[in-house]
Amino acid sequence: MGTVADTGQMSPKIKGRRELETRIGYAFADKTLLETALTHISALSGKSRMGSYQRLEFLGDHVLGLVVSAMLYTTFPKAEEGELSRRLADLVRRETCADVARCLDLGAAIKLGVSEANAGGRRRTAILADVCEALIGAVFVDGGYPAATAMIEHLWGERMRKPKRPLRDSKTVLQEWAQGRGLPTPHYREVERTGPHHDPEFRVVVELPDLSSAEGVGRSKRAAEQAAAAAFLGREGVVTAAVPAETEG
Repeated sequence: MGTVADTGQMSPKIKGRRELETRIGYAFADKTLLETALTHISALSGKSRMGSYQRLEFLGDHVLGLVVSAMLYTTFPKAEEGELSRRLADLVRRETCADVARCLDLGAAIKLGVSEANAGGRRRTAILADVCEALIGAVFVDGGYPAATAMIEHLWGERMRKPKRPLRDSKTVLQEWAQGRGLPTPHYREVERTGPHHDPEFRVVVELPDLSSAEGVGRSKRAAEQAAAAAFLGREGVVTAAVPAETEG
């Protein structure tokens, strides 16, 4: 991996690119790859897509999946396939890639057409996620698998160790817990709906045979069901009850 040069006597554009290289921990030997990774199709004249980040995005998407899969396999040696798959899905999802892009301030570096820029393209989750993956693809082409792995470990390592959102919602955990004890699927029952029509509040009870019910409250029926499941799990002392109930959206 190359070293990032001093930015004191550089043009603002070159300085910005070098600062980006510092943030990702990689200095490109072929700077055109970095430029391509940052170029949205709207910035190109004509109909050709070859100068945009789309091909690098395609590559980076698959490199990210492979590297994160290997990281998970090594980091969680006792995790079953299902848990590894859930963790992988969370780490490579569009929103996670966009969050990484925001941390890198990629939005300011993206080359967009005037219309796309005026429409808020630099803040769009889809574009930020795409550019993040394109950047991974560019590092892979320029420096190979070791360089891409180092970059991904640098940017995704903490997210892997401390997920920002629950890997499983409380209803799923409760259903698996019930099945493991030979119990039927938990039954959810709405017992109350209060508040105005535009801003209701739901109270839901979850029931299982021969066990006390538990209830939860939420701004939607789904959120109330999740809260009820979380309450049930907490009462039964299930460790994964620490996973918070999923909210609306």
